[in-house]
Amino acid sequence: MRIYSKILLASAATVALAACSEQATDTDAVAEEVTEVAEPANIVGVAQGNEEFSTLVTAVTLAELGETLSDDGPFTVFAPTNDAFNKVDPAELSALLSPEKKDDLAALLNYHVISGKMTAADVTKAIADGDGTATLTTVQGASLKASLEGEKVILEDAAGGKSTVTLVDVDATNGVIHGIDTVVMPG
Repeated sequence: MRIYSKILLASAATVALAACSEQATDTDAVAEEVTEVAEPANIVGVAQGNEEFSTLVTAVTLAELGETLSDDGPFTVFAPTNDAFNKVDPAELSALLSPEKKDDLAALLNYHVISGKMTAADVTKAIADGDGTATLTTVQGASLKASLEGEKVILEDAAGGKSTVTLVDVDATNGVIHGIDTVVMPG
């Protein structure tokens, strides 16, 4: 009976070790996958990894701004979501995305970029310091006016159009992205 117990115990130990070995292999594979996904990305890489920004990524590519937004920065990008681009007149959007309008498209996209990194807390502090509004100078050279409606940051463009910040503090290696619900226009 003792020999039978020892054989049973040895068999159980072997099965347990084999299970641990398989689990370690599975854990290692998961760790590799997580490492690959978790690698830091620049603004362009982060936008490419978020399907809500697919129209923006297409526009950045057509305007040949990918290299610029991949530079060291830092940058703050008020990134229009796909829904924001869907609000633009389809004929106007189609024209902007044509090769002939590349410079206009680049200017429009640069109107969504601020030099330097401004987190949501930085933007709200600038609004508070400015007695309710903050003027943000864009890479394009024009300004956006930021204010608060309740707890939401509202951007007002040169044409008087308004956009709400709907997603904040998406970190990138060269700055930060804030998603907005309307494309802002330089005027």
